[in-house]
Amino acid sequence: MPLPRPPPHGQNARIVHRKTLMEMDTAHSSRPLAGAAAAAWAACANGVLLVDAGDPGLPILAVNPAFCRLRGSTEAGLIGASALLLGGTDPDNPLAAALRTAAADGATQSLLLRADACAPLCRWTISVAPAASDAPRQLVCVVDDVSELHEQQAMLAHLSTHDALTGLANRALFNERLQAAMAQAQGRAGGVAVLCLALDGFNLVNESLGYVAGDQLLISVAMRVQACMRPQDTLSRHGGNEFVLVLADVADSAQVQAVCEHIVRVIGAPFPVIGQSLHAGCSIGIARYPQDADDGVTLLRYADMALSHARGLGGNQLRFFAAEMNQRTAERAQMEAALRIALIEGQLQLQYQPLADLQQGAICALEALVRWQHPVMGLIPAGRFIPLAEAAGLTIALGHWSLHRAMEDMVAWRTAGLPPVRVAINISPKQFRDAALPQAVADALATSGIAPALLALEITEAALMQDPLASDATLAQLKALGVGLTLDDFGTGYSSLNHLKRFPLDLVKIDCGLTVNIVTGADDAALVKTIISMAHHLGIEVAAEGVETEAQCDFLRRNMCDQIQGWFFSKPCDRDQVASLLAARHALPPHLLRIQKQPRTLLLVDDEQNIVSALKRLLRRDGYQILSANSGQEGLDVLAANEVEVIVSDQRMPGMIGADFLRAAKNLYPDTIRIMLSGYTELQSVTDAVNEGAIFKFLTKPWDDDQLRTHIAEAFRLKEIANDNERLNLELRTANHELAAANRRMEDVLRQKQQQITRDEISLNVARELLQFVPLAVIGLDDEGMVAFVNDAAERMFRQNGAILGNEAQIVLPELFPDGLAPSGSHQVFIDGRCFQVVAHPMGASSQSRGSLLTISVYEETA
Repeated sequence: MPLPRPPPHGQNARIVHRKTLMEMDTAHSSRPLAGAAAAAWAACANGVLLVDAGDPGLPILAVNPAFCRLRGSTEAGLIGASALLLGGTDPDNPLAAALRTAAADGATQSLLLRADACAPLCRWTISVAPAASDAPRQLVCVVDDVSELHEQQAMLAHLSTHDALTGLANRALFNERLQAAMAQAQGRAGGVAVLCLALDGFNLVNESLGYVAGDQLLISVAMRVQACMRPQDTLSRHGGNEFVLVLADVADSAQVQAVCEHIVRVIGAPFPVIGQSLHAGCSIGIARYPQDADDGVTLLRYADMALSHARGLGGNQLRFFAAEMNQRTAERAQMEAALRIALIEGQLQLQYQPLADLQQGAICALEALVRWQHPVMGLIPAGRFIPLAEAAGLTIALGHWSLHRAMEDMVAWRTAGLPPVRVAINISPKQFRDAALPQAVADALATSGIAPALLALEITEAALMQDPLASDATLAQLKALGVGLTLDDFGTGYSSLNHLKRFPLDLVKIDCGLTVNIVTGADDAALVKTIISMAHHLGIEVAAEGVETEAQCDFLRRNMCDQIQGWFFSKPCDRDQVASLLAARHALPPHLLRIQKQPRTLLLVDDEQNIVSALKRLLRRDGYQILSANSGQEGLDVLAANEVEVIVSDQRMPGMIGADFLRAAKNLYPDTIRIMLSGYTELQSVTDAVNEGAIFKFLTKPWDDDQLRTHIAEAFRLKEIANDNERLNLELRTANHELAAANRRMEDVLRQKQQQITRDEISLNVARELLQFVPLAVIGLDDEGMVAFVNDAAERMFRQNGAILGNEAQIVLPELFPDGLAPSGSHQVFIDGRCFQVVAHPMGASSQSRGSLLTISVYEETA
């Protein structure tokens, strides 16, 4: 609708002003700029209009196309109309005032204006156009559509105070609302509560279902919690899965607790997320104003402390802040700083807890345990400072320190001549995720010269499952180094037997939480048996942690557990104590071994008492039960009264020489292992005794201590082979189970093969039938040149040749082999005066077929 016209002033304003514009254009038409100015006027993206500043009605002289589009009007409907009314029908509208001011004093005016609810928001810039002194004064109005920019600025302003995902208040707006609530509470003598809320197990949702599901869950939680709140309360999200609430104008703790309990119940209901029903719990920490703190920063910190305590209780809990929490937090910060110093100043130490082999009884491995010897607080247990190290990000440094210190101790034991023993190092989840771990292990091994097989790394199942694909890659690198891999604390967390199959493990350690009840709890006993059986089927050894009683050890022995660890066998020891245990060959008592063994009984027969005494002193350290006799006859008497496994006898003795004594011992006690140790050699009798099998080894006096001990130990090992039938029995049963499983797998394979053969036969029959209908002569040859197939066309072609099928092709089809050679590729032959093309197609390129297929067609020479 065109704007109302202002009353005429002097001559007709419209004619005058259009004439003025024409004169201006004509005056400048000789200049190149005139055409460019007109083009710019038409192409300008901003709306532009000229207004007659000398006319009180401020009529519009000219408008460009952009302004017409902004107004939704035409040039004819705007020119001559009053510019005062562009801002609305009210004569005192802001645009009219700005136009009058600019026209009166020449000052540039700027304002934002939306003409009506449907019009775009525009920025108007009004200034006086420069002109000659005798020319009429004009106003130039430049109009910009700033609607989109204004919306973007509004969105940015909103995002500066709100969370982008949930639309809740963010930290900045939370602080503002909290300050306002505290100020209002102070004026009314009321109270404020700050609640820190975190979802329990939220990371598992992200890991299992993806971040889209996690975001949907956060949005749903935000909506539910918001519905629990009053208009004066504030719900904010500070990132991750943590929400912070401000409850304004609360009367007492009971009111706050009621709100928290309602929130816990609401969140506990199932959430529909990406087509699944998820259950989520939450933990809440609460701090109150003014009871706990009188400033917002401290209030929020105290609520966060209370949240940490709530989460430590297992989740789905709420806790009010208490003063002792702050004290514990301060102590924790002090301990963390002290731990950093401990790493630098060498206050940490390693202790080692031995593992016993249930088959041999001896120490088979050591687990390295970190201890902190604080200069003031004394020995601090790992349970206190390992969580500190994890929270402070020190676990990688602590792990590297443990690795290198263990290497140093192993080198010291090796230098002392002690038997080598495997040492296991615990790897924290964060250290396991460190990409530098394999190289760090390789460097430590190279520096120390310790064999990789003597190092084991203990990793928890939870650490492996944080990123299974990355775990596969890391374990493969560690396995390539030759170190052992142990799954620690099995029976807690995920505890999936499928993980034993997936990862390249050498040993699985049953958690002490299962071991403690294996004697009294049927469920735990059954679970431990299952773990042992499953691991053995997969070729993995099993160790049980936390073995504290003989009854537990006996249960594990009887159920084929491989190793035990716990105070029943040995408490954790320092480096020197470990050296003593290794030197003393500390071992389990024989009755607790997997295979029950008789004591290692050794009989020494020599007429020289000083020789017997010297041998006893030498061999007693090896743990043998040693009997002695001064003659051959006394030796036979001892054998009659005792179970002896190994005999060491002198040759030259009164009454009966050693060869005769050992010959008699062989006849009476054939299971004994017999060794002659003598400085006198009567060659014939010794040779005869060796040939008869009466003597296992012949050693001379004076003897070499280490050589003698080695031969005697070897003799006992041979003797114990006969005592291993029970173990072999158990292993045979295990092998039978594995064989049964293998047989089932083989049956499946055979069944699949049979099905494949049947399908192949059907396919072959179909192919044969199809070839019969082909008008082209086709002959199939096996890989030895015998005719295996002839279709009807080929039989008709070679009817005069007689029986073809099953005969050698070169004999029954000489026409196809003019040079006596097997066909290959393509060649021409003459049959009955006609030229035929013979093409040999080798079989097997894309199948398991062998031989070749011949096609015979009339040869047509191309032009």
